[in-house]
Amino acid sequence: MNKIIITINRECGSGGGEIARLLGEKLGIKVYGRTVLEAVAKRFGTTLEEMDKIKAQKTNWWSEFCSFYQQFGAAGYTTGAIAAPTPKSVYYAEERLLRELAEKESCIIVGRAGFHIFRDNPNALHILIIAKRDARIARIAKKQNISKEEAAKVVDNVDKARDNFVQTVAETSRYDARNYNFVFDVTGMDPEKVATFIADNIRNYGK
Repeated sequence: MNKIIITINRECGSGGGEIARLLGEKLGIKVYGRTVLEAVAKRFGTTLEEMDKIKAQKTNWWSEFCSFYQQFGAAGYTTGAIAAPTPKSVYYAEERLLRELAEKESCIIVGRAGFHIFRDNPNALHILIIAKRDARIARIAKKQNISKEEAAKVVDNVDKARDNFVQTVAETSRYDARNYNFVFDVTGMDPEKVATFIADNIRNYGK
């Protein structure tokens, strides 16, 4: 299999993260998700929790791009803390890291608006993982050992934050099927079997 970039967007509680991990194991390639955000957080001298809050905001992208370019684009990465991050500056920092990673090796990118970053890359395949809301709530409740009422709030809050981030940086809905090569509703499905199905299709894609 030639070098490939697989981006996976997912609804909260759909099991998309687990499917990405299993897919990486089956294809023998690395999976990047929160680790990228951790690197960006370190650059900004802040925490993952604060970065999550920042990414959920809606702001003016042009002013943020200008600010980001002054800090990162013109001088390259700095070694210490820099000006307070914004949704767009976080996105630009993540984009730069992801492009560097993808230049070196095949990879799976979970979230991070990867479908938008690599939208024009001929070696990229974009996947959206969804599931019925009730199933997602049940999964989060079990995973975090919380009530279904609490899990519902988690699902709604995370989905809203991800929606806001994608709308802000990509100016599109993350549910727009035109952004993806494959869209999978995995309600009631075994993540292992889903990952196997996707891996088999990716190996044969383009043949």
